[in-house]
Amino acid sequence: MLIVAEKRSVAQAIAKYLATSYSYFKISGVMAYRFKYKDRQAVSLGLSGHILDFDFPQELNKWNALEPVELFDKITVLVPRDETIKYLYALRALARDEDEVYLALDADSEGEAIAYEVVLQVRAVNPRARFKRVRFNAVTKKDIVQAFERPVELDLKVVEKVFARMVSDLTIGAAFTRLLTLAVREVDNKALPFGKFLSYGPCQTPVLGLVVSRELERLNFKPEEYYVVKGIVETEAGSFEARSRPFKAREEAEAAVRAARVSLGKVIEARFEETRVKPPAPLDTVELERRASKWLNIRAKAALDTAEELYRRGYISYPRTETTIYPPTLDLRAVLEELTNTQFGQYAERLLRGPISPTRGNSDDRAHPPIYPTRGATKAEVERALGTRAWKLYEFVVRHFLATLSPPAIVERQRIAVAFGPLVLEAEGRRIIERGYWEIYPYEEEEDRRLPRVQAGVWARMVSAKIEKKKTEPPPRMSESELLRLMKKYGIGTDATMQDHIHTNVIRGYMRIVGGRCVPTKLGMTLASSLMNHARPIIDPTVRSKMEAALQDIAVGRADVKKVLETIRGEFKTFYKGLYEKRQEIARELVKVLREETRNGPRSDV
Repeated sequence: MLIVAEKRSVAQAIAKYLATSYSYFKISGVMAYRFKYKDRQAVSLGLSGHILDFDFPQELNKWNALEPVELFDKITVLVPRDETIKYLYALRALARDEDEVYLALDADSEGEAIAYEVVLQVRAVNPRARFKRVRFNAVTKKDIVQAFERPVELDLKVVEKVFARMVSDLTIGAAFTRLLTLAVREVDNKALPFGKFLSYGPCQTPVLGLVVSRELERLNFKPEEYYVVKGIVETEAGSFEARSRPFKAREEAEAAVRAARVSLGKVIEARFEETRVKPPAPLDTVELERRASKWLNIRAKAALDTAEELYRRGYISYPRTETTIYPPTLDLRAVLEELTNTQFGQYAERLLRGPISPTRGNSDDRAHPPIYPTRGATKAEVERALGTRAWKLYEFVVRHFLATLSPPAIVERQRIAVAFGPLVLEAEGRRIIERGYWEIYPYEEEEDRRLPRVQAGVWARMVSAKIEKKKTEPPPRMSESELLRLMKKYGIGTDATMQDHIHTNVIRGYMRIVGGRCVPTKLGMTLASSLMNHARPIIDPTVRSKMEAALQDIAVGRADVKKVLETIRGEFKTFYKGLYEKRQEIARELVKVLREETRNGPRSDV
């Protein structure tokens, strides 16, 4: 039997957990593992992601062979990826004489598609082979053994969905990339050096549009001056700092202060309300990326790449998931027990002494559980195996898991308002009653900032008051965390690819990530602004959202793949014609920026 996994480390783990011993060898330069499983000879082989990709027939890849719009009516073909040729050769060589092939690719939609690519390659050399699909959510002995005990069928509807997305994105991306590039060269053939191009992507470009829209808000923002009164208020229970509502004119604020100085203050509102701060929901992919960017200063792409390495080494569960509800089949006590010999051991033991009552989110893809730790490990062990970043992310996953099983924090929210004649000064504070889950999850912990405990109706004195001039602030640049949230809202990309679409904009030179914020370059601003003005549908995030919904209908059997592809291609062909009519206006705007960049030095990432 032949077992095919998505990565070498997983193939090795399968050999390790299914047998008492194994040996390794190389075939076509790829490591493989030989062992016995239930008295049968077995070989496990790891790939490197997709081994096939969609492309146009070779003659259509010459840009002068046809008008870009004609690509919408051309067929696409599956071809080997250049970087995975050695894996394809190794797979074919091993598959020639095997009776059964176990498809142990990752348990998500991309893994399902890669599994089918394996089927196609095996059938080419061994039409007699039988196939079994095995899915597991953690690279642990328990999960792998159970998966091989209960193999399932390949989900061909999911494969159709993935392939339809690949075909659509190839067609749309190629047509619009060629149109934009050729339009620029038509205006100035020196603006783009030979071999360089302006790329468009049906996910990549709407992502850029979200970032540029925020930047345009900032640029168009008109600050307004206003004035606030800050004062020190004294009561019998103690003093505190408070501030007024905004005044549009300084004279108005000064008049209020003058009247206040001759008035006796009175507490008109005193609220001290106890609230419970609920722990976070179990962790899905997008939240992992968002929180890693926000709190750990780890870029979304780096976070998911690191999480996948932790998964392959058996430290955490499968990190590509849209589920925020722990399934009843997940033994939460067993996970806690696994953590008792780590630096989190005392906290885990405390949770084990009581009832386990996890938080729940509102999403369940019915495929994978939320992300949770699968092995208790020390900082030294993880850093030795995978480095400092891996430890930071592993520690975060552990803390998040423990937080979801923890009691809420209890906080007293405080608010006091004092009237001095026409001037009302307000203050807000908080008193931490119980830290709850903040004890293990400091990322969300609030500061204890107490106000004196007073009652409405008591008298107060204004010790001092000063007027401060302020200006309204523009919205901040979009953070990577916020961008991921918007991508999820609009359905731009999948949990597995969102960070890739951000990264593509970076490597194309359309934006940079600085301090966790997305900063569009001048070229990115010009491209997105031009498309917004002249061809809005192809940068509108709701258009991609509609497309993703249609693709999902394929996966659940509500739509025919051919009809969906026909509809998507037809719609974008209409958008193409609209862009074609405005191509010269867009090209002239882009040429100005490209000429400026040429004067300032050649670009390598256009």
